[in-house]
Amino acid sequence: MKLGVNIDHIAVLREARRVDDPNILDALSIVRRAGADQITIHLREDRRHINDNDAKNIIEFSKLPVNLECSMDIEILNIVLKLKPHRATLVPEKREEVTTEGGLNIAVEFETLKGIIELLQKREIEVSLFIDPTFDNIKIAKELGAEWIEFHTGKYANIYAMLYENLSKTPYSIKELELPRTTLKTMLEKEIATLHKLSHDALKMGLKVACGHGLNYKNVQAIAKISSIEELNIGQSIIARSIWVGLEQAIIDMKELIR
Repeated sequence: MKLGVNIDHIAVLREARRVDDPNILDALSIVRRAGADQITIHLREDRRHINDNDAKNIIEFSKLPVNLECSMDIEILNIVLKLKPHRATLVPEKREEVTTEGGLNIAVEFETLKGIIELLQKREIEVSLFIDPTFDNIKIAKELGAEWIEFHTGKYANIYAMLYENLSKTPYSIKELELPRTTLKTMLEKEIATLHKLSHDALKMGLKVACGHGLNYKNVQAIAKISSIEELNIGQSIIARSIWVGLEQAIIDMKELIR
């Protein structure tokens, strides 16, 4: 299973003081040396972390493939078409969100997505669609002609956190936080089974499958056991761990877990 390391949160730390420290380009050689397979970045419309210059330099200087996550905003898409990353992952985006809260509504956005995918592929850019794990979404992604899908694993991660980490704040309601542990275990098992079945279904349809969002050192192994998932994209937990052990060791630790 491949590991894409999302380095956005290095830029988050830099933007806290609006100086060029840490320099995000310093991460490229470390990520590669640690054995990761891909650099993942998200060029958001509000440029809250990765900016245009970052994206340009990362794509130019990275010796690993670059997966550029982006919205369907025309300004952002023009930048992607110009920079030609190895892959573009189309994601939904809201200015007020802390992080991406769910997958694309690809049924509603079908015609828009169809045109965008054709433009990207004409520039020889692989296309991935960030979607919630449902069979209908897989079928539509196939109809749209995307090469990849990436399942949003936020629901799985949040159920895991409620069950094993006793978090007081998640996107779930207070009522769901008060569910019995046996119910939460059932919900978690169901979510894992869903990801297992749907990733296998997608593979049979000829789609490559990635997963991402909320995956960390505690919850990743159940997902890593699903053989039809080819790639995991993980960022915040790796960058957080790097504070204590260094970026190279944090990536090595994650690679060992997903092996």
